[in-house]
Amino acid sequence: MADTKDFNLILDARIPIIVVGSTDEPRVLAMLLNSAIQRRMAYYEWTATRGLKLGGLDEPNRSEPDKLEPLDVLNHIAKTPGPALYALCDFHPYLDKEPVNVRHLKDIAHDIERLGNVVVLISHALEIPTELGRFTASFSLKLPTDDELMGMVRKQAQAWSEKHNGQKVRTDSETLKKLIANLRGVSHAEAQLLIRHAVQTDGAITESDIPEVNRLKFDLLDAEGVLHFEYDTERFANVAGLSNLKQWLQLRERSFLDNQQDSPRGVMLLGVQGGGKSLTAKAIAGFWVLPLLRLDFGALYNKYFGESERNLRNSLKQAEMMSPCVLWMDEIEKGLATGGSSDNATSHRILGTLLTWMAESPKPVFIVATSNDIAALPPELVRKGRIDEIFFVDLPELEVREDIFRIHLTKRSLDPKEFDLRAWAKDRAVMA
Repeated sequence: MADTKDFNLILDARIPIIVVGSTDEPRVLAMLLNSAIQRRMAYYEWTATRGLKLGGLDEPNRSEPDKLEPLDVLNHIAKTPGPALYALCDFHPYLDKEPVNVRHLKDIAHDIERLGNVVVLISHALEIPTELGRFTASFSLKLPTDDELMGMVRKQAQAWSEKHNGQKVRTDSETLKKLIANLRGVSHAEAQLLIRHAVQTDGAITESDIPEVNRLKFDLLDAEGVLHFEYDTERFANVAGLSNLKQWLQLRERSFLDNQQDSPRGVMLLGVQGGGKSLTAKAIAGFWVLPLLRLDFGALYNKYFGESERNLRNSLKQAEMMSPCVLWMDEIEKGLATGGSSDNATSHRILGTLLTWMAESPKPVFIVATSNDIAALPPELVRKGRIDEIFFVDLPELEVREDIFRIHLTKRSLDPKEFDLRAWAKDRAVMA
C-alpha cells in the first residue's frame, strides 16, 4: 500500500507529531494499523466519545470508556513508555486556546527519543499552534487512480447486477471515461458514494448522470460561499452567433478533456452588458459536458488582512478538485481594480495570487472570464499564456437577431415559420 510506505518514511525521520487531514477516517485508521503492525509498534485510537482503546479492536465488552478527557490521554501518552502510535481523532477543538494540551504535546515531542511515542492527529481541518510547528509533519492520503476508480465502478455494477437477477448495468465507454474524469480529486470513500449514486438509481450510467455526480461532488467539497456550482448550463444550439468561438472550442475540446500538453487555459469574453456573455459561459460548460463553477468576487473580499487571499486560494483549490471543469469569473474587472487605496492594495494581492495560479496550476480548469471594460483590466492578466484568446461579444447582426428570435420562439413551443423574423430583426437593430 503506497500510503503506508510514505507514512513509514515520516516515522523513519523520528517526527513525533503527524497531522493527517482527511474526511476518510476509516481509511486513515486502517493505514495506521497496517503501519504499526509492520513496525511492531503498539497502536491506540482515541475519540472524545469512546476514549482510548487498542487500535484495530472494537472492544464491545468494555463497560467504561477509558481516558475520555483530552488532558487524560495526553498525560497518559507523556508518561507511558513506547514505542507506540496514538491516533487522536477530531482533536482540533482541543488545541485552540488550550495551552496545557499544547504543552503536553510539546513534552511528548521532546521525549521522542526516550519514550518513542508518536501522536497522529486526524481531522478534516486542523491548524497546528506555532510552537508545535517544528515538531510536526503533514500527511495526506493518495487519491484514487483512474484504474482504482474503474475498479470501484465495476464493483458497484456487479453489486447492482447481483441484486437484480443478473441484469447488466447499461453504459458505454465514452460515458464511463467522462465519469472517471469527473471523479478525480475525491477520496476513496467519496468516490464510492458518488459511483453508488450513479449506478444504484436506475442501473445505468448515462451522460445525464454526469451533472448530478458533479453536483454531489461539489457538495462534498463543503465550499464556503465564494465558489458557486451553477446547476443550469446551456447548449450552444441556444446561443446565436459566435461562430468563431464555437469553432475554436470544438477544435480544442479533446486537447482539454484529455489534459494534453499545451491544452487551452481559458478565454476572455468582452462586450456590452446584456450581450450574452454569461449565457456563453454556461454554454461552454454545457458543450464540453463539464461542471460550471462561478467565482463570486463580492464574497471573496474580507475585512481582515490576508483573508481575501486565503478565500481565493481555497476557491482555486476547490476548482482543481472539481477538475476537469469550467471556472467562470463574471465581470472580473470589478474584482481586480487597480489604484492606490487600501482596498486596491488587496486587489493587487488577489491579482498576484490569481496570476501565479494561472501560470502554475497543472489541473484542467478552463477559465471563462467576462468583462465589460477591457481598459480596467491589468495587462498582465490578458496576455498569452494565461488567457488563450479574447472574443468580443458584439451587438447581434441581422442574421443573428433572426436566430435569437427563432431560438426563443422554439423554447415557447411556437413555430418560427409562422412569424416574419426578418421584419422583427430589422426593427430591433440596436438591441443586444
